[in-house]
Amino acid sequence: MDMQSLTPAIELARKNGVHFPNESAAYREARDALLAEEIELRRHIERVAEQRRHLPPGGHVPKNYTFEGVNGRISFEELFADKETLVIYSYMFGPQRERPCPMCTSLLSSWDGEVPDIQQRVAFAVVARSPLQRLTDFAREHGWHHLPLYSDTSGEFSRDYHAIGKDGSDDAAFNVFTRRDGTMRHFWSGEMGGATADPGQDPRGAPDLMPIWTILDSTPEGRAPHWYPKLSY
Repeated sequence: MDMQSLTPAIELARKNGVHFPNESAAYREARDALLAEEIELRRHIERVAEQRRHLPPGGHVPKNYTFEGVNGRISFEELFADKETLVIYSYMFGPQRERPCPMCTSLLSSWDGEVPDIQQRVAFAVVARSPLQRLTDFAREHGWHHLPLYSDTSGEFSRDYHAIGKDGSDDAAFNVFTRRDGTMRHFWSGEMGGATADPGQDPRGAPDLMPIWTILDSTPEGRAPHWYPKLSY
């Protein structure tokens, strides 16, 4: 995207022409200023996505990991199916947990209905270290219909791709892999965590993968620093 050829964001905001009943002039002035920032944010998101797309080739996948799925054992390469790109979310539901991570669960609940659309473009898998039966039992309990769940019984994939903490605990991970000319490589992973967090903020990625935060960020209450989703209410 050629930034120099773009119309200044504030000009686009002023051309927008949207008004709401009984709004004040002060509100409209502030809202147009905010709209200009939102336009700039959209442009920045696109710049980051373009930069991501142009990363140099990532590391070769070191082994053809195996997982347990509803149709039996499946290899890492087989997860690609007929696609050239594979997205894997590592779910914090290891064998030591009585119940899965509520935050991961909230995220996956929002993705469940999107899976058929996602799979039109890329391969997609959700991997956890619990036995497959635990995963499918919880999916049924939670009303999931589309998430492709796999058990990393050996823990090799989870260990190599940062889904196990230094103390052996679960960690969430979002990894993207490619298969080009028969070669499987790591393409990109979410790396924003505690070490990259700004003061007073949760260590979250950008853009945030969780739709709930996008909705709450549009409200006057915001996301709240100490509220998190639960498995049930």
